Amino acid sequence: MRLVVVFGPPAVGKMTVGREICARTGFKLLHNHMTIEPVLEIFPFGSPPFDRISGGLRRDVVREAAEFGLPGLVLTFVWGIELEGDAETVAEYDEIVRSRGGTVDYVELYADLEVRLERNVTAERLEHKRSKRDLEFSRKNLLDLEETFTLNTDPSGTGDTLADRFLVGQEHLRVETSQLQAAEVADRVVAELGILAEPELGGTAVRPA
Repeated sequence: MRLVVVFGPPAVGKMTVGREICARTGFKLLHNHMTIEPVLEIFPFGSPPFDRISGGLRRDVVREAAEFGLPGLVLTFVWGIELEGDAETVAEYDEIVRSRGGTVDYVELYADLEVRLERNVTAERLEHKRSKRDLEFSRKNLLDLEETFTLNTDPSGTGDTLADRFLVGQEHLRVETSQLQAAEVADRVVAELGILAEPELGGTAVRPA
């Protein structure tokens, strides 16, 4: 299986870009709110049971997808690049897939804060992410995360965070999305990572020779 990890700050366009990548490749999408929203119905965000269930479900899906032999899975993730726990989580996804003969690509999305604040209230985002429908709370949460955490690596490639060190030697594509539509980003990702889809094989993806 080929795992494509799409990461970046909230409202940068991870889910929308992920959907477009899947439309071009036959891959399946596991965006982060698919494991957040159901658990939020029962447990508060960030509580120990929430973290165990949401995180465990995501790991289980990645593991089962790799063992089942899906051609590809697109996983979206907000990565606090200086946080040890986030680095360990990403490394675990990576190990799950590679230990089963798969490959992993990392796609990092950037966008200006003002652009992300606008995207935070788009109809598609609110349709798929119930917890974002309290617009005042969602805006405050986005700004709080922006102030508290570092959510992108240094685009110059000279950073020295846990994420920067992990990504050395990995397939790592950075895309500035502020002036791009999701379809344009997906076209670039598919082209630059060399993902070829073969619909007659159910979307089996291979690297070009």
